[in-house]
This record gives sequence, C-alpha cells and structure tokens, in this order.
Amino acid sequence: MINIVLYEPEIPENTGNIMRTCAATNSKLHLIEPLGFILDEKKIKRSGVNYIDKVDYKTYLDFEEFKSQNKGKYYYFTRYGTRPHSDIDFSNKKENIYLIFGKESTGIPKEILRDNLDNCYRIPTSSNVRALNLSNCVALVTYEALRQQNYNDLLKFDPFKGEDYLKKE
Repeated sequence: MINIVLYEPEIPENTGNIMRTCAATNSKLHLIEPLGFILDEKKIKRSGVNYIDKVDYKTYLDFEEFKSQNKGKYYYFTRYGTRPHSDIDFSNKKENIYLIFGKESTGIPKEILRDNLDNCYRIPTSSNVRALNLSNCVALVTYEALRQQNYNDLLKFDPFKGEDYLKKE
C-alpha cells in the first residue's frame, strides 16, 4: 500500500490537492500535527473538490506517534537528498511504503533526516528553484511508485465516459 505522509503541512490548498491525489490513487494520507490550518476549512474543500469524503486519512500528534502506529518502508523527500526519487524500487506491491514530505516552509527536520540518510531522496530540479510545490512533489512520487506497480487496480479509462469514448462518433 502507498501511504502519503505530510509532516506539519502549512498550506490548506496543498493539503486539499494532496487529498484529491490520495482519492485518485487509493493512497492513505497521514497528517502529522501541528497543522497550519483547520481540516474543515473552505480552502481544503475547494482544493480537494468533492473527493475529500473518499480519502482515507489519519492525524497524529507528532512523528513519534506516527512511527509507533505505522510499520513499513519509509522514504523521505527533501531538497537536501542526494539521490533522485527515480532510484527507488517501489515494485514490491506487498510492502507498506510511506512517502514522507515536510512542511512547505522548512521541510522535514534535520534531526529526522540525519537518522535516515540512506532513505533521503530529492526530486531533481534546475538551480533556478530550491524545490517544487509540495502537492506537485506528492503527485510525482506517488505516480512513480504506481507506475512501477503497473498502477495496481487504477482505471486506465474515464469512469464516466467509458473506455471507448474517443472511438464513438
């Protein structure tokens, strides 16, 4: 199972968009407090559109509580990582994987990263920016994991118009 972990997210629009990605990919969302917003804010609902009720998510008081309740393989995404996210082998569908992303302003604390250097990754960018938008990073890495797993049971056609929509006159 693919799990998305947001460490102290600050921007409700990002979290709402990530909730939409989780609904689209059947990924579980883990939110580590403190959050920079209230979960029922209009901004989250607007970003997540009508999909928030389809998201499996849980909140935690801190990172220690999260770790005590979730076993599996942890991957940390940080601008300080030295290996690209595409180096990760996500092909084992039976493994619980946790894709951990930090807060928008400062990322994942150095203390956590220092203890997990072998599992710190970076999404490559040019020297023009420090990092990509959080919701873009989550989508990019989640879909890389899904690609390696042949997209699990996700639909490969529009569920509303049907598989043959483009063939119809």
